Amino acid sequence: MNQNFDIIIVGGGAAGFFTAINIVEKNPKLKVAILERGAEVLQKVRISGGGRCNVTHACFEPNELVKFYPRGEKELRGPFHQFCSGDTIEWFEKHGVELKIEADGRMFPVSNSSQTIIDCFLKATQKLGIAVLTGQSVQSIFNPEVSGENFWKIETQIENYLTEKLILATGSNPKVWEMLQNFGHAVVSPVPSLFTFNIKDSRIKELPGVAAQVTVKVKDTKLTSTGPLLITHWGMSGPAILKLSAWGARILHDKNYQFTIYVNWLNDADKEDVAKKLKELKQEHAKKSVSKKSPFELTNRLWESLVLASGIEAETKWADLSKIQLQNLANQLTNGTFQVNGKSTFKEEFVTAGGIDLKEINFKTMESKLHENLYFAGEIVNIDAITGGFNFQNAWTSGFIVASAI
Repeated sequence: MNQNFDIIIVGGGAAGFFTAINIVEKNPKLKVAILERGAEVLQKVRISGGGRCNVTHACFEPNELVKFYPRGEKELRGPFHQFCSGDTIEWFEKHGVELKIEADGRMFPVSNSSQTIIDCFLKATQKLGIAVLTGQSVQSIFNPEVSGENFWKIETQIENYLTEKLILATGSNPKVWEMLQNFGHAVVSPVPSLFTFNIKDSRIKELPGVAAQVTVKVKDTKLTSTGPLLITHWGMSGPAILKLSAWGARILHDKNYQFTIYVNWLNDADKEDVAKKLKELKQEHAKKSVSKKSPFELTNRLWESLVLASGIEAETKWADLSKIQLQNLANQLTNGTFQVNGKSTFKEEFVTAGGIDLKEINFKTMESKLHENLYFAGEIVNIDAITGGFNFQNAWTSGFIVASAI
């Protein structure tokens, strides 16, 4: 027996739920089902933002917001003019969830718990009569053009479903991408996007937890990034590194995650200016020990490590520094060279660059240009963002546009 629905959404994550709720709110007559392969829905929402759910970002200007998307910048401009961060805040407030802005612009529920978002979605689906069907792993999809019917047919290991309109919100799912390739869709092969750098280096070995405001460049590329860097047990993380990993997802993948970075620990300070400043310090603090106190906005521990790396003994006085030692120190501070050897996933929030080729999607409706009544929402398409609530904003915006179109 086939189960019939007006609309079926495959994928019980953020994009899937948001789309379903908005469809039925706009047209209560429609019979809608969400198919989720796991035993539980909204798992990524649960763990996002360290369990607090980074819902969106306080960037309210579409032309500014698109700049946070290494893939999708051009395509999202129109959609963000339809549904942007401000609309997200208003939507959640209307559904009983108040959001707050943190100092870095990230937005979370006031409750500081992702469960608030999950409860909001589950309550809405229940109230609107949306069927949420778990344990439904899609085995095959048959499109109407093949069957000659007006229906999409979806087979799971439990049940067969027929639907007039099909929405795929499955995130980075190779099995679903493969099915879409069989329909003639091009899929940009997925590579990891948000990741940290594995670096074994004596200068940072004893400094996990130390942070600095830096500029980082990847050797032999145009990749550069500014922001906080965090030293970890396995290497380097923090916004400056995560931004590089997102913008350089393809390039760094092609390098097999073996590459060299240059770190300016003094953010954008010029090497010659720093050398000049060090000469002045040599005069001013002649009798003081160089390594004891950082004269720059660096922690003393990091400063001491860079001093030692410049070939300066721990007890050396400023007056005793040679010209070469001053040059070495200026170089360590503004152009430290580090060898990256591999990557680590950033928290549990695994994000990939890759998915349905953007040229095959109508961004006014999020409908496939190749197949009528086939829509996409969320990360299934080749769009991804840096960390900070932007990937969720893409889920909300694409879901809203699908719902409006349908």
